[in-house]
Amino acid sequence: MNTINKWKDFLSNKEKKITLIITFIALLITLFLFSKYLLYIESREGTILDDPVFHYFNAVNLNSLIFILIYSSIILGLIHLTNYPLFFIIGIQSYILVVLFRIVSMFLVPLNPPLGTIDLQDPLVFVLGTGTKITKDLFFSGHTSTIFLIFLCARKKYLKVFFLILTIIIAFLLVIQKAHYSIDVLVAPFYSFVSYKIICYFHKVK
Repeated sequence: MNTINKWKDFLSNKEKKITLIITFIALLITLFLFSKYLLYIESREGTILDDPVFHYFNAVNLNSLIFILIYSSIILGLIHLTNYPLFFIIGIQSYILVVLFRIVSMFLVPLNPPLGTIDLQDPLVFVLGTGTKITKDLFFSGHTSTIFLIFLCARKKYLKVFFLILTIIIAFLLVIQKAHYSIDVLVAPFYSFVSYKIICYFHKVK
């Protein structure tokens, strides 16, 4: 069955159609509120952690490579998941939950950027910050958690391996740039996993 027919079949169920609409509305609301929240986070003073990993090197500017990998992998992941309507919705709902976890985590663990950091110049975060440079959206890494979430949602084994490797590479690059503390990237997959499992539970998916 091709992708269009899969979606026609999926949306022939009224409950699933309503779920899709509510999911997209929830995504828009979450991103809007998150954009306002980032401005609050940026205005707040936080702690600078003494990350022992950072003692051994100076930050390297890897912005271009990081965002080529991140956004190409997100696009690839979304294209792949359009072939699996249920997991497309599970992915979006899990992402919403990850963002909510980030909101709570950033509130409970206010951090300032690491010493010697090179700003992560993410155009999407810049837009979410309504033109303000955002540097304190630290605990935990949204980029790492997003790619790991795509790994969890992917339905093909070779893509799972690909996205898992990408998660490790992106986490490593973020640390090398000192754009995130090492703890940020280490805990990010945990939040993705928990979010994914919670959403799967409600969809009765193992």
